[in-house]
Amino acid sequence: MFEAYFPVESGALGPEENFLSLDDILMSHEKLPVRTETAIPRLGTFFPDRSGGAETDNEITQGSKLEIPLWLAKGLFDNKRRILSVELPKIYQEGWRTVFSADANVVDLHKMGPYFYGFGSQLLHFDSPENADISQSLLQTFIGRFRRIMDSSQNAYNEDTSTLVARLDEMERGLFQTGQKGLNDFQCWEKGQASQIIASNLVQNYKKRRFTDMED
Repeated sequence: MFEAYFPVESGALGPEENFLSLDDILMSHEKLPVRTETAIPRLGTFFPDRSGGAETDNEITQGSKLEIPLWLAKGLFDNKRRILSVELPKIYQEGWRTVFSADANVVDLHKMGPYFYGFGSQLLHFDSPENADISQSLLQTFIGRFRRIMDSSQNAYNEDTSTLVARLDEMERGLFQTGQKGLNDFQCWEKGQASQIIASNLVQNYKKRRFTDMED
């Protein structure tokens, strides 16, 4: 039996999302607070409470504060034309960055934002003066939580893991599942239930890149 959808790797941690990835599609619909720096005609169709009405071509007036999807904010953002300015969501502001630096493991990332790392990486498109601090915080948060995530995945064999993954963002849940699969495959091999151990995709991809580099 074939799956209806084969998971596609997210590209959200790089320059652009991968729109063949369901995770990236969902992440790009997360809302971002913005402030309009100029009047925007016709956008008021989607924000009736902020619109000037049909007589003004459904214009959003300058200085309006809105919450719009990430994909729309990226499309409208332009440093030269100054169409809108982006405000950092609270979870990426200095107060929360201080919490993460103290102990990242205490935060329920899924509650704060199910695509914490991907969404935070996309914020770097908007040329905020805090970009360097945001990127450093994302990296240190991941490093601080990674060990516990992988330890948990390796010490939960044939158990209900719902409570272990409840506080993880979607990327962390993917890492947890990878760790669980490795544990289950090892247990099967140890019991003689697996005929062969094959190299992981990570190892195979590394070898391919290495051969390519050698050819170059």
